[in-house]
Amino acid sequence: FWPHLLKLELVSFTVFSGDESALKRTYSFNDFYNDTIRYKTYSLHWISDNEYLHKTSEGHIYLHNAETKESSVYLSNSTFAQVDATDYILSADKRFVVFESNYSKAYVWDYNIYLKKNATAEAIQVTHNGKVNKIHNGVPDWVYEEEVFASNEAIWWSPQGKYLAYLQINDTGVHNIEYSLYGNDQYPTTVFIPYPKVSKYPTPYFAANNMSFYKVMSNDNGYKHLHYVEAVSNGVISISKSGHSAAECLTCSLYQDRCQYNSAYFSLNASFFRMDCYGPGLPLFTLMDNRGPAKEIQVLEDNKKLEKILTTELLMPTIKHLWYQMMFPPNFDSSKKYPLLIQVYGGPASQNTDYVFRLEWATYLCSTEKVIIASFDGRGSGYQGDEIMHAIYGRLGTYEVEDQISAVRKFIEMGFIDKDRIGMWGWSYGGYVTSMVLGSGSGLFKCGIAVAPVAKWDYYDAVYTERYMHRPEENTESYKNSTVTDRAKNFESVQYMLVHGTADDNVHFQQAAQISKALVENQVDFEAMWYTDKDHGLSGKARYHLYAHLNHFLQNCFAEKK
Repeated sequence: FWPHLLKLELVSFTVFSGDESALKRTYSFNDFYNDTIRYKTYSLHWISDNEYLHKTSEGHIYLHNAETKESSVYLSNSTFAQVDATDYILSADKRFVVFESNYSKAYVWDYNIYLKKNATAEAIQVTHNGKVNKIHNGVPDWVYEEEVFASNEAIWWSPQGKYLAYLQINDTGVHNIEYSLYGNDQYPTTVFIPYPKVSKYPTPYFAANNMSFYKVMSNDNGYKHLHYVEAVSNGVISISKSGHSAAECLTCSLYQDRCQYNSAYFSLNASFFRMDCYGPGLPLFTLMDNRGPAKEIQVLEDNKKLEKILTTELLMPTIKHLWYQMMFPPNFDSSKKYPLLIQVYGGPASQNTDYVFRLEWATYLCSTEKVIIASFDGRGSGYQGDEIMHAIYGRLGTYEVEDQISAVRKFIEMGFIDKDRIGMWGWSYGGYVTSMVLGSGSGLFKCGIAVAPVAKWDYYDAVYTERYMHRPEENTESYKNSTVTDRAKNFESVQYMLVHGTADDNVHFQQAAQISKALVENQVDFEAMWYTDKDHGLSGKARYHLYAHLNHFLQNCFAEKK
């Protein structure tokens, strides 16, 4: 198991002299929450193979030519101010600009689609059967927005604007989830959302003609690609032995130490691209010429100002990557014992250990509170091939939980971890893994925090759950063994904090309520924090309250015995 996950990197630790350290401060909780110290990105929008639009900090839109390096004002900030616009959309023929103002989530009116052939024309109604929570035209319902499209739009124009495709969803037979919004009125209101749960409606695998389908299949190296499969029913079939062109890495030789987590945004015919480097060094955004070997045209954003702040003003943690990712406090001393916090997600095909540069809550805990932060991608995680990723197929709550426990045992063997001060925390699936780990009875953990965790997969949406667990009648034992509630008795020996928003439309408050009920029935003492009318993200003032409360919880957990 362990050899499959081994990747080595030489890491240099920064050692500060006493005088140099005295001039610097740690990365504080207010730095994290107020987001005052952060890196910059460079946003652009390709409109041709060599032209792109970029909005400046002053609000002007500039047209840039990557080939000639010329630029000119395309839209001034005064134009935006005339209509109080916050954003814009360019028409496919580049003749019109639509400005967005008075933003709302109603992209279609009453779940019907309307078409305007030009900027001044009267709207033409395209669909007429839209009905709230029944028929959705042009917008996905909750489960398609969350699990399929990852977007709240379901309208697609053809490149030249000649054709319009849209999605229609019929939720007439789908059961609603209901929850209360308390607001400030005398009576709370009830929210209804169509939400299919497991074992209700089988999903078709093929097109209506049973002749074609899309399927994600692995290549010879065990990595997945999307394939369109169409049955051949007649005619001559030609078979060629010639393979595909060899893959070429465009970024591998660029800024090798700084940039090991990259993505690219290509122009329309891929003659140029923006290279997006997100770590492990400071994020870097460059404009590249792709007509031949990739060649840098210009640096768009190098985050020099942030670099100066981090190197001259702050005592920052150092990060080490092996088969795990570990963050060490400033002036780390391996002869001392430190508390350890495991930061986990652990969901299928996810990645928690990567080379992305981050300034987050964990940065504060490590820099100021001197807590070592560790993450580990065990079986079930992505980007390590099919064998590891498919290990938890049909059995969520097994290997991804066991591997976190095994990793902690390895961390203790390193010698600088205080085995009596180990905690774990996670959000959503990470909250589920945290709860399953604490409920395992391993005896390794002193405390844990679960934010918006799943309690039982029977309560979660059908698309996600059946994708990984099949239907309950097909996989009864795995459903039974994957519940947090059945492990409630084992929470007696740990400090557990359960957090949830009452208006969570993703992982419903029902999940936390069931965990709470099971703990109470087993006479287990625990801490709980409910955020009224807050959804899965716990935004606004609730976010500050949450992290302040988590700080206090961990300070108590990691307090040294006197």
